[in-house]
Amino acid sequence: MRVLVTGASGFVGRATARYLQDQPGMTVVGAVRHVSTSSDPLAPVAHVGDLGAQTDWSAALTGVDAVVHAAARVHVMQEAAADPLAEFRRVNVQGTLSLAHQAAQAGVRRLVFLSSVKVNGESTQVGCAFTETDTPNPQDAYGLSKREAEAGLRDIALQTGMEVAIIRPPLVYGPGVKANFAALMRAVQRGWPLPLGSIHNQRSLVGLDNLVDLIAICLVHPRAANQTFLVSDGHDLSTTELVQGLARAAGVSARLLPVPVWVLQAGAALLGRGDAVQRLCSNLQVDIGQARTLLDWRPPVSVETGFRRAFAPLLTL
Repeated sequence: MRVLVTGASGFVGRATARYLQDQPGMTVVGAVRHVSTSSDPLAPVAHVGDLGAQTDWSAALTGVDAVVHAAARVHVMQEAAADPLAEFRRVNVQGTLSLAHQAAQAGVRRLVFLSSVKVNGESTQVGCAFTETDTPNPQDAYGLSKREAEAGLRDIALQTGMEVAIIRPPLVYGPGVKANFAALMRAVQRGWPLPLGSIHNQRSLVGLDNLVDLIAICLVHPRAANQTFLVSDGHDLSTTELVQGLARAAGVSARLLPVPVWVLQAGAALLGRGDAVQRLCSNLQVDIGQARTLLDWRPPVSVETGFRRAFAPLLTL
């Protein structure tokens, strides 16, 4: 099987491409936006430029049996676009649907789309996990663009017969993770006191290895065709437990201060960081029963092992 992996220089795309390369009978083509001077294990690599409605995928799709579409415009820490929603739609909706149309025309049999739990929403009540059948409730431009891409892909599947499998991950962690999770790891590793000792929420996360494993299964499993799957490690954690787990993985003691949640929220609001603290304090749980039932899938890597693997690059510095 010849597989095109888009976003092959990114966090999830690179890990997916490397994993698939090691599977018997798999040949991987990695699609990247720009030529890189750094060494990369992928061969061949297709340079497709910026993603959008006009992207030409013809060369990259030659001889391809299946596509993993991991490339996307994701959360931007310092948004510079005059119209963020339009930019998200240009890349995540128009770019995705253009790829899907061209893939179907090229004879691709299946496309696996990396979506987001943000299609479901931003939070849940404790014990009321998101499921694939929930009414979508995206709260930001990124989540809305992923919802619209999903709807367009389902239409293309109906029109062309190309199979589509959609995966909605929550926060993904692993070696090379960036943004807020990386900052939290560094703070834990350095022994900084953190005011997160009294947060009794429940949040689903997914380790990079577990996500890649499900992606690989969705490429080939007959029952993955035209299905949507939520994914997690299968073991939810409070933010307090998350910090404690990261500390164990780093071989340090967790320095947690039992600051009440309302104090955290009030302070964050004054500093303009209310959204970030809300994510730390709220619940977000996903039900992975559909992947378990339809695909007989179980997360192969435990949370503890996932945390150790995420820390490995930092501990060797």
